[in-house]
Amino acid sequence: MKHGVRVDVINLGDELLLGLRDNGHLSYLGRELKRHGLEIRRNFVVRDNAEDIQQVFKNAWEDADIVITTGGLGPTSDDLTRETIAKALGVKLEFVDSVRVELEARFARLGRTVTANNLKQCYVLDGAEALPNPNGTAPGILFKQDGKLLIMLPGPGNELRPMFERDVLPRLQEENFFALEEQYLQLRSFGVGESLLENKLRPILKSHPELKVGYCAHEGLVDVRLSLANGTGSLADLRATGEQCMELLGEDFVCFGNHSIAEIAMSHLRAHHQTIAIAESCTGGLLSNAFTDVPGASQTFMGSVVCYHEDTKIEHLGIPESILMQHDVVSAETAVALATGAAESFSSDYGLSTTGFAGPTGGSSREPVGTVYFGLHTPSGAWTHRVQFSGDRLTVKARAVNAAVDWLRRKLTKYQMHDAFANIGYGMGSGI
Repeated sequence: MKHGVRVDVINLGDELLLGLRDNGHLSYLGRELKRHGLEIRRNFVVRDNAEDIQQVFKNAWEDADIVITTGGLGPTSDDLTRETIAKALGVKLEFVDSVRVELEARFARLGRTVTANNLKQCYVLDGAEALPNPNGTAPGILFKQDGKLLIMLPGPGNELRPMFERDVLPRLQEENFFALEEQYLQLRSFGVGESLLENKLRPILKSHPELKVGYCAHEGLVDVRLSLANGTGSLADLRATGEQCMELLGEDFVCFGNHSIAEIAMSHLRAHHQTIAIAESCTGGLLSNAFTDVPGASQTFMGSVVCYHEDTKIEHLGIPESILMQHDVVSAETAVALATGAAESFSSDYGLSTTGFAGPTGGSSREPVGTVYFGLHTPSGAWTHRVQFSGDRLTVKARAVNAAVDWLRRKLTKYQMHDAFANIGYGMGSGI
């Protein structure tokens, strides 16, 4: 095990600096490396310019132990990573025929012919290892020099992540770069802000000075990460502290780990052999997507209707026109009717609905933009819930989805949180 390993990450691409694409690679790499006791020391985001790439790379390579680059390995003229870094290192590029064979086979399966510019991807740094890329055309590159490790990864996330987990992490372990794996536990909560959550947990956490505490808020969720310094405490102690926090949070506690709220809700439905259907208006299919993102969703998710126009609410879900005329489309009565219509249409135990004003137009003085009603049909009755959100259209929709699913979770669990743990498990361990 090497101590004090210095890791620098260089993300390449104009699209990152122009705001055309979020830099999800940094958060992914940071999270995966942290699981194995490594922390990113510095991050650079560089445009597609050879001079800038070379300058930044030389800076990082000079005193880092591991340098990871993302992007710029493709076939086009703005993919400059391999050539520029080879020049900075003073090494030649060599053509790898096995990469060509795989590239031609991949193109043949698609009924296409490899063009000259695609062959550019067959070159790697002299002495480097080409990392296979079954999900794309550009192989990764792994290069060692003077005890340092250079890892060059492709830009698309569906190519980078499998390659990193399949090839890079095992190599880091082989090269003895992993530090002591971090002892950590993550709690996920919903419906309470960061500052209030910190105050709420303070009575417990102040008696555990050995814990490092971090908070991360996103779309109504707040994740609390509790970690132990190397050599202090145990996972059993950590779990006991986590359970104390869970009890204190009550219904605001969602789960241990990073499971989605929909995963927790569907776990409860599955455990009770129950099903759900969705009718959504203002969320435009995002609510259904949250459920179908969960593996095995077909066991509990019966189907959905995106009834955006008034006529579709009447024609496809049988909503009485009188309800829409008397109470308006955005109302508690309509939300309940939609949820009931969904449950009846799909013969499900539960029906969940959304209707509201996502903005920027619509709304009124009584029901301003950001107003969303949820409806819930259950075997024992029906409920409605009104929430007022702030933010732009996309933010309102995203927050409405999380809030709707969390409302369902609370109704399903009825504060019996341990039911979900039995089926989901703890998000804790030594880097797991």
